[in-house]
Parts: sequence; C-alpha cells; structure tokens
Amino acid sequence: MTTVVRRTFRSTPHRDALDTWNAIVELLTQGRTGAERTELIAVGGIGASIIADQAPKEAAIVVTCDGPRTRIYCLYDDNALDGSDANEGGLGFEPLKGDWRVSLPCPADDLAWVQNALKKHSTRITARDRDTAVALDTNTSAAATQDLVFDQKGFLAP
Repeated sequence: MTTVVRRTFRSTPHRDALDTWNAIVELLTQGRTGAERTELIAVGGIGASIIADQAPKEAAIVVTCDGPRTRIYCLYDDNALDGSDANEGGLGFEPLKGDWRVSLPCPADDLAWVQNALKKHSTRITARDRDTAVALDTNTSAAATQDLVFDQKGFLAP
C-alpha cells in the first residue's frame, strides 16, 4: 500500500499562479538547488497555466518517488484568502527521491498542447486529463499487488 501525503496551497488571489507554482517547487525541492529544481522551474509557465485554469482545485498534482506519494491541491477565491484549509507545511521525506515523476491535471481542451510543451523540457513531468484518475503504483512487483489472503488455520494454530 502506498502512503499518500496531501498538501493544499493558497493560490489566486492570495498569490498569483506562478508564485503558487514556485511555492510548490520549493516544497518539492526542500529549498535545494540541482537538476530537479531546474527541471521544475523550466516548466514554470506551464505549471502556472494549469494553476490559473484551476485544474488542481479538485484534481491533484501528483508527485511519485521512491517514497510516499504527494498530492497537491490549490485553493482559490475566498478560500485562498481565508487560508484555513491550506497546508503548505514541509514534508518529512524527500518527495523527489529516486525515480520521481510529477503528473499535472489539465483541462481536456488544453491537454495536447500542454503535453507537447512539457516534452520539450522534461520526461518526468507529464500532464493528464484532470478527469482521469492517476494509476496506482505502476512499478510494483506482482507479489506486492496480490490480494491479502487470511490463513485462519495458520493464525489460530498453537
């Protein structure tokens, strides 16, 4: 079973879409510089466009790595100003550890251009239709994905 952590960022009008993306990048990179940060900053305009379209209001930006999965949502309008539902706190793990990926939710009308634009900058950062659920771990072994079977005899044996 995958551990999932949720963060919710205050967006417009509290901060503009690009500032929101930069705050998300700061969370994911934990303030460190390097290739991961450079890759995320390179798609800043695309990420800001997704945020400006309010795609992460209901559909999460999903970050997967060798550790827990991170789901990032955004608050808008009065909720962004109020901020009581926001949780922008740091993570207790490295969200970009190992083979990391970022999946951005995108309105169906914009999906083709967003996917093409992302390909120019990254293979790790992709877009999906915001109405499509993100698949669970695609890299788990067959043994890890089998259903749990309760062995009552073995459990009750002395």
